Amino acid sequence: VTSYLLMFSDSGKNWKQYHQEESIWAFSGNTNADSVVYYKLEHSIKTRFLRFVPLDWNQNGRIGMRIEVYGCAYRSDVADFDGRSFLLYRFKPKSTTAIKDVISLKFKTSQRDGILLHREGQNGDHITLVLSNGKLSLLINIGDAKMYSADAQINMTLGSLLDDQHWHSVLIEHFNNQVNFTVDKHTHHFHAKGEFNYLDLDYELSFGGIPMPGKSGILPWKNFHGCFENIYYNGVNIIDLAKRYKPQINIMGNISFSCSEPPIIPVTFLNPNSYLALPGTAGLDDISVSFHFRTWNNEGLLLSNKLYQTSGGLLMYLSDGKVKLSFYKPGKAQSDITAGAGLHNGQWHFIYLSTKKNRVTLMVDNETMSTSHMLVPMHIFSGDTYYFGGCPVNVNNSECKNPYSSFLGCMKQISIDGKPIDLISVQQNSMGHFSDLQIDLCGIIDRCLPNYCEHGGECSQSWNSFYCNCANTGYTGATCHYSIYEQSCEAYKHRGNISAFYYIDSDGSGPLGPFLVYCNMTDTTWTIIQHNNTDLTRVKTANRENPHSVFFKYAASLEQLQATINHAEQCEQELAYHCKKSRLSNKQNGIPFSWWIGKINETQTYWGGSTPDVQKCACGIEGSCIDSQHDCNCDADRNEWTNDTGLLSYKDHLPVTELVITDTGRPNSEAAYKLGPLICQGDREFWNAASFNTEASYLHFPTFHGELSADMSFFFKTTASSGVFLENLGIRDFIRIELHSPLEVTFSFDVGNGPNEITVQSPIPLNDNQWHYVKAERNIKEASLQVDQLPQRTYTAPSDGHILLQLNSQLFVGGTASRQKGFLGCIRFLQLNGRALDLEERAKVTPAVKPGCPGHCSSYGNLCHNGGKCKEKYNGFSCDCTFSAYTGPFCKKEISAYFGVGSSVTYNFQESYNVAKNSSSHAASFHPDMTLTREAITLNFRTTRIPSLLLYVNSFYKEYLSVILARNGSLQIRYKLDSHRDPDIFSINFKSMADGQLHHVKIKREEEKLFVEVIDALDVMSQCLEAVRVWMGRNRL
Repeated sequence: VTSYLLMFSDSGKNWKQYHQEESIWAFSGNTNADSVVYYKLEHSIKTRFLRFVPLDWNQNGRIGMRIEVYGCAYRSDVADFDGRSFLLYRFKPKSTTAIKDVISLKFKTSQRDGILLHREGQNGDHITLVLSNGKLSLLINIGDAKMYSADAQINMTLGSLLDDQHWHSVLIEHFNNQVNFTVDKHTHHFHAKGEFNYLDLDYELSFGGIPMPGKSGILPWKNFHGCFENIYYNGVNIIDLAKRYKPQINIMGNISFSCSEPPIIPVTFLNPNSYLALPGTAGLDDISVSFHFRTWNNEGLLLSNKLYQTSGGLLMYLSDGKVKLSFYKPGKAQSDITAGAGLHNGQWHFIYLSTKKNRVTLMVDNETMSTSHMLVPMHIFSGDTYYFGGCPVNVNNSECKNPYSSFLGCMKQISIDGKPIDLISVQQNSMGHFSDLQIDLCGIIDRCLPNYCEHGGECSQSWNSFYCNCANTGYTGATCHYSIYEQSCEAYKHRGNISAFYYIDSDGSGPLGPFLVYCNMTDTTWTIIQHNNTDLTRVKTANRENPHSVFFKYAASLEQLQATINHAEQCEQELAYHCKKSRLSNKQNGIPFSWWIGKINETQTYWGGSTPDVQKCACGIEGSCIDSQHDCNCDADRNEWTNDTGLLSYKDHLPVTELVITDTGRPNSEAAYKLGPLICQGDREFWNAASFNTEASYLHFPTFHGELSADMSFFFKTTASSGVFLENLGIRDFIRIELHSPLEVTFSFDVGNGPNEITVQSPIPLNDNQWHYVKAERNIKEASLQVDQLPQRTYTAPSDGHILLQLNSQLFVGGTASRQKGFLGCIRFLQLNGRALDLEERAKVTPAVKPGCPGHCSSYGNLCHNGGKCKEKYNGFSCDCTFSAYTGPFCKKEISAYFGVGSSVTYNFQESYNVAKNSSSHAASFHPDMTLTREAITLNFRTTRIPSLLLYVNSFYKEYLSVILARNGSLQIRYKLDSHRDPDIFSINFKSMADGQLHHVKIKREEEKLFVEVIDALDVMSQCLEAVRVWMGRNRL
């Protein structure tokens, strides 16, 4: 046997399939008669029966398996509750309020609702464990007297589909303010604040129900109907006490100490080829069919029946989560009715269909509101075969009709004409026929438990897969893993963005969410984070007994702020303390009068402009305090206003979260404070790079842990044709990203389902020594690879394959463990799951690898506009706007000025010449030894005054150029290139340009050829006016 399923059961019926990694159905067997394949189960099984179901085997031989199973002894104390009973355990009071409780139990039931345990107190405090819609909820209420607390009511929900008549384990641990709630293998940890550890509870605990009337009076749930096993409360075996009728136990109702097994046989419809054909009695004028079903799919055929002696039939199917019933007959209009809603929620739902002649009743879940009636224009007589879930592929359309998709899900308790169907007989081929079914098993699983949608993504599912709705999360991808925002203002700047508010995600795909900051794009990039108290605030009447404390709340959490500060090159925050007879420090006893608290929650007594090791103010560092005996101006204690103001710049202490003032309680004593926003410069991770100089060189880092979700991103530049960017290996799993050829980047990986490879092909060579961006992601649904702005390539993972990426070697960057196919070039800003690796620090101690990587202008020089020149920096680049009429980080901000009547600006082109050599009084004069044969001029203007001189340029040779607005508002350009001739005049007079609107003029001369272009800013839809070409000095004007 080369492949098999493993099933288990407590009764020999109602089997359950064991899944590896929650998704893998099949176990691999051996490939010959002698080899042994050993499995250690990820989760142990406590069961009485095992079933091995061969799926594939050697086609040339016989089916054979030799199985060896290892187990151990197991004690089981059980109690069966009938839905009207409960068990009450009373224990001795303790001298102090209980702050530690441990409750463990197992249960199984076929009911979706019921109370498992309950404990309450006199003031409304209670702890309740309740099964609701097949999920377990732990409800904790701290009582009416404490309802002001944010943690007054706690609701933790775990588990799903727990009404499957299989054992489920529960563990509740309460110690002080910590609650650990575990259902099967899933745990929820909760840490409460306030008085949670002082729950006022009585010394009795009920299982299976609530003693009536109950002090809380707000618990409407049903009693538990099912079986408990091994109930322990703080080490006490509750069921054992009940079996021995100990006085601490009160049994209410009928409780037996053996588990009853309801005779329910489920059946699973596995795939689109699944169907179940059951015989009926032909010709009856009253039809009665009922069954239960559960599914995640919102559509699918439930029932098809060809009516007796007609060419019509009936169809029952799911559509948009509702049950629809259709009767069809050629020549007559189709009759439809609908009942129920939201029936694809994975819960069991009951369907009852009844017809009597031409009257039809359809009922869902025994609810009046979900019952529909209809009269059809024909008498209905039953056919002889009922098809459930789908149709056989070899049956004609008249016998079984399915214009819809097949049903994927479970059914049970099928009844036809009032007779229950024995599905075991169907399994034994004694009744009906079927295909692709699992009988005596409901194989539904909740693919949203655990929820693999990250960052608050909403999980939904079908029978075969799950889906994540990432709307309004700030993340994208199949599992909402990858942030849609940049990590820093620096990253936004190098996308060409201007100063503005932006959301940043300081840890990328990590757990911290995005938050809003202001990015000030100058030559350096500044991130500005505001808080709730930036105004100057006065303080009076504060003393040590009644201090004035102010807390600063920022637009981000402390964790988000810390991540941003860690990334930055430097951070600072201005703190101003204004004082009149209000001191900061106290040299007499060393106890400060005022202090502030930073992110590490430690008291700081140094002030703006100083450092932690000096404990002074700015004036104390500069030696400029108003009283030289003190290190702060305010410590002079003068009856006049002064201040101590400066920047706090020690990153480990920022931001300021609290300020405490205690010396404004004396007569005439007063203070005022003002704390500026947190301001951080740059992003040291964005430019963190390493240069790999040989194919054998690499950097190594600890193992990358991205079992369920792994994203990797980086920049690279190279002139080599191939090389491995990074590699991490496991026993069989691996990940690798490499430049496969000058036009191809490849992402290879294996999570146990066999090697996979994703390739992105570029239309241009990638070894052009410019920066290129690579982003690769792998999660349990898919893997993807993107290079620069090229289309993303995606691989869809199998729904029933291995999901865990298990790596154990070191992470190799720039090479491989075999030291082959190494990368030659630079790698920058390497991030793994939002965490940047410090390539530069590791490169400093690694042979043949150098920190940093020069040459950024080849990639980012196009961000410098309007004649700005790109200048290299160690960490990045800057735009030199010296020879541009623009300023700003990318030379895109126009330099403009308002000119009043008679005003002008004169600029002399003579930096390297003696002023005495140039006595011209003209607006601008070129060097006497310069002769210009070409020039390019651009200017924008708006005015309503005419005539106006816009520009005048002249030389020592009495040549000049002038741009003016004439009296009629036309634009005139005058060139005099020959001192012995009159100037050439070019006029644009199609409209008056003294209209107060913005006009853009471009003038370009090449020797005797003149090009003029005018753009009218008002008509944004129009194209540029046609350029005019003029040959000056010739008769073409």
